[in-house]
Amino acid sequence: MESSRSKSPKLTTLMGSNAADVVKLAGLLKAFAPHDGTFDLRVPGVHVVRRSKVYTELVHGVLRPSLCIVAQGAKRVMLGKETYEYDESRLIAVSVDLPVAAQVVRATPAAPFLGLTLDLDPHKVAELVLKVYPDGLPRAGDSRAVLLGEVTASIVVAATRLVELIGQAGDDLLGPLMIDEILIRLLLSPIGARIAQIGMADSGVDGVARAVAWLRQNFAEPMKVEELAALAHMSVSSFHQHFKAVTSMSPLQYQKTLRLQEARRLMLAKMMDAGIASRNVGYASASQFSREYGRYFGAPPAKDVNRLRGQVGGAAVE
Repeated sequence: MESSRSKSPKLTTLMGSNAADVVKLAGLLKAFAPHDGTFDLRVPGVHVVRRSKVYTELVHGVLRPSLCIVAQGAKRVMLGKETYEYDESRLIAVSVDLPVAAQVVRATPAAPFLGLTLDLDPHKVAELVLKVYPDGLPRAGDSRAVLLGEVTASIVVAATRLVELIGQAGDDLLGPLMIDEILIRLLLSPIGARIAQIGMADSGVDGVARAVAWLRQNFAEPMKVEELAALAHMSVSSFHQHFKAVTSMSPLQYQKTLRLQEARRLMLAKMMDAGIASRNVGYASASQFSREYGRYFGAPPAKDVNRLRGQVGGAAVE
């Protein structure tokens, strides 16, 4: 884990000439986030995230399709067996809803983690793709739903102009144009072809996104892979292949992860016992729920929830 007190030599080198622009962006974001939390800005779909300490505990939740540009600090996201770290030199983009575990790995009260998050709208991405790639998309390489890309000076400057605009006259008119600029620069970057798949109706990402949306809304219901494949307009074998390529897990693992995360939330927020929570999320067997919960969270339901209730404060996945 990186030190929370200083930037590594590698990070300083990667930031290079972007450092002054990133520091300026951090100052602007801090003004909109006076304490830890997630703050919605006046331009729809734009948020600021602030965290003032490193989290040794994994925070479980669902990441929505979004782009995060870090102005200060570092964070780690774990999806299945894959780990993604992002900081001032690396942005992260997510193309479909993903149940993940996350940690803030560099932050202090004096230098908190500060991130600018933009919601990714598939329709807007598709509109811009037609302008950026009028002659057709380059080959994307792979379709994983989590993408890491280099933070360039042009992206940081565009993000800074967007935040500077907030609260000024015309921010509701100019804000969406500045978001378009950030997305266009992202589409023109080395990960642009993969970002473009978010909005393409014939991409594997689009089909998986439809199946993911169904699972998110109906995770407590029995799952029939044949019906999900039909929803994605794929054969069963092709659907399995595309789903795992995008989400790094099988449809069954995805559903199980959603169920376990929701059961944990119900026990913490609604004071449900494990048996009632397990039934609420679709488990027919309490013993199976307890086994799978323990494997996923590292402790049986009652012990895990009692420990979490004894902690002060908390975090969220953004």
